[in-house]
Amino acid sequence: MLSAAIAYTLWGLFPLYFKTLQGIPPIEILAQRVIWSLGFLALVLAWRKQWRWLGNLLQQPRVLAGFVASALLLSSNWFLYIWAVNNGHVLDASLGYFINPLFNVALGFFLLRERLRAGQWAAIALAAGGVLWLTVQSGHPPYVALLLAGTWAFYGLLRKTAALGALEGLSLETLLLFPAAVMFIGYLAWTGQGHFTTAPGVTQGLIVAAGPITAIPLLLFATGARSLPLSVLGLMQYISPTLQMLLGVWLYHEPFGGERVIGFALIWSALLVYSGEGLWRNWTARRQAAA
Repeated sequence: MLSAAIAYTLWGLFPLYFKTLQGIPPIEILAQRVIWSLGFLALVLAWRKQWRWLGNLLQQPRVLAGFVASALLLSSNWFLYIWAVNNGHVLDASLGYFINPLFNVALGFFLLRERLRAGQWAAIALAAGGVLWLTVQSGHPPYVALLLAGTWAFYGLLRKTAALGALEGLSLETLLLFPAAVMFIGYLAWTGQGHFTTAPGVTQGLIVAAGPITAIPLLLFATGARSLPLSVLGLMQYISPTLQMLLGVWLYHEPFGGERVIGFALIWSALLVYSGEGLWRNWTARRQAAA
């Protein structure tokens, strides 16, 4: 539980990290993040002597193709998140991760033909009402939140059926993105548009730290997920967007007026219904098993 809690807390504090790199374009931060993440993950794999999966993967082109798709979704989600944080949309980013569990439920219904229970339908209806309210009040849908929730939900769907674990999967995804990232950073350096070589030492250190900052929460989460019931893990996932929301309101002073509060309240109500229904179902199943 401690490992999972630390992972979600670190993810919730990500705006603090990306705000320190605000002077660097999001696409360059993304490329640097891919490069340094792969470097750190390679060190972890070397320390654990965990390379055999890579050789076996070359004989499975269908699995490799699936990870190409997940790598593109992951990079899109990373880019959107970095852009959102550095352009004053931390609240929209937090909203995206509040909505994400309900996106997962909807994908399960439409793509996996999973049957939804009454409580899940009620939660989706409340969340849809919240999104509709925010759309009417602002004059447009909350694009950032919906895109973040959508890319992460589709990414999770692909990883749910993937043949590799968290460490190997992220290593492969960054490996697939690495050539494009290196070519882009090389182009920036060649044309004098890169920020890494001209940045202060502290900023360079923060860019290099993208590797462990990306990988360590994932490894902690994987450790916790192996031991915790899904019901507990499902409730703990709200630690991250809650921290992001608090940072957006109290530290970065993003607007959070009455109209926006109503939209968030509808979505929070949806999450309460969704979580409460899941807990009730698990409790009932345990009682029946005990009987």
